[in-house]
Amino acid sequence: MEEKLIQRLESAVARLEALSTRGFRGGGSPESGGGDAAPVDPSILAFDDLTGQYLARVSAAAEKIGGQVSDVTEILQEAFAVLRDLLVKVKQTQKPDLAGLAEFLKPLNEVITKANALTEGRRSDFFNHLKAAADSLSALAWIAYTGKDCGMSMPIAHVEESWQMAEFYNNKILVQYKSKDPNHVEWAKALKELYLPGLRDYVKSYYPLGPIWSATGKAVTAAPAKARTPKAPAPPPPPPASLFTSESSQASSSGPKQGMSAVFQEINSGKPVTSGLRKVTDDMKTKNRTDRAGVVGTSEKEARTSSPSFSKAGPPKLELQMGRKWVVENQIGRKNLVIDDCDAKQSVYIFGCKDSVLQVQGKVNNITVDKCTKMGVVFTDVVAACEIVNCNGVEVQCQGSAPTISVDNTAGCQIYLSKDSLRASITTAKSSEINVLVPGSGPDGDWGEHALPQQFIHVFKDGRFETTPVSHSGG
Repeated sequence: MEEKLIQRLESAVARLEALSTRGFRGGGSPESGGGDAAPVDPSILAFDDLTGQYLARVSAAAEKIGGQVSDVTEILQEAFAVLRDLLVKVKQTQKPDLAGLAEFLKPLNEVITKANALTEGRRSDFFNHLKAAADSLSALAWIAYTGKDCGMSMPIAHVEESWQMAEFYNNKILVQYKSKDPNHVEWAKALKELYLPGLRDYVKSYYPLGPIWSATGKAVTAAPAKARTPKAPAPPPPPPASLFTSESSQASSSGPKQGMSAVFQEINSGKPVTSGLRKVTDDMKTKNRTDRAGVVGTSEKEARTSSPSFSKAGPPKLELQMGRKWVVENQIGRKNLVIDDCDAKQSVYIFGCKDSVLQVQGKVNNITVDKCTKMGVVFTDVVAACEIVNCNGVEVQCQGSAPTISVDNTAGCQIYLSKDSLRASITTAKSSEINVLVPGSGPDGDWGEHALPQQFIHVFKDGRFETTPVSHSGG
């Protein structure tokens, strides 16, 4: 703490010395280059204090962790540096039109895009850190506020709402590392304080109604459009998030089921459907393979089934890695996948699968379904959580117990709970069409379907906002 205080005092002294050597007498103008005006503006000095106090704390924790956490923190620093530059330019620039504003904010958009790119592809061990940092950067877009008709919340509210998006992942870090590594806990706490109270209080003090543009400064014009070059036709849009069948929006009935729902119904009926499931044999497990390390050859998979198995994203996988993590990747059109030799210390990671069904027979630590389309997962018990992220139209059935189920950035998700999992905590974020089905009271009772709210009403009352979900008809 003493070192940080000394650094801030030295920085303040350096700025005062710079002002005295320039002989500041009330300030330069944009025409003179803006060199005198920008450094002494109170809002810019306060922004430097903001980054010196809060962002430096995030960076210090990231240095101790290293790896991807350090990488994404560097992008965080870059984003705040870009915002500072924009704040300086705002005071030298006339208020732009919509096209000009997009051009003005282009540097900020580019660095936010860079942060989002780190969250794509295979899910890393630091996925929650990457998502928390990347999602938090949307708070910096408060500078785009141009008035009540611009379509976005006012700056202070925008910062708070943007942090709520990131907090979903930030809280996961706090829970995951609470008793493991204080550096990760420190990083998560520092990241939150960077925005709340850091950036929020800064905006509240200097820009509560948005940036203050110059009346006499230079104008911003959109970059001239480049000549378009012929491109390959765009890929077809993803299938609609109608889950797996046209009647998926209805509660289970006595009528015949189709598609994936039929598979789920057959599994749930207790009939010997597992006789046709594709087993993971001993010779397929990584620990028993002598010909190669950790790879199940596609030729062997082709020999075991005649269904399509190749994905443009890469070869299909169903393997146990390092004895701790089951990896199921790029399975296309496989409705007979099964993992039956697992234990509570292992995790299951399902990535890039489409139109397939996987059964996990036994207790595992956690299950993650990432970037899958029309995927069905049936599992018995999870110790920690079942997570569904970046998916489109998935069905998940818990036949035993699950303390936590989380759904993030997903369109269309059916969750079937058993009687033992009715007390599960279900968390949703940036998702739509989420339905939870619970068993009937009797052994032959129909499933009861409950749509989780995706719209909310916020009413200011007694000095605070009260939030209530929009009711669903038939719910």
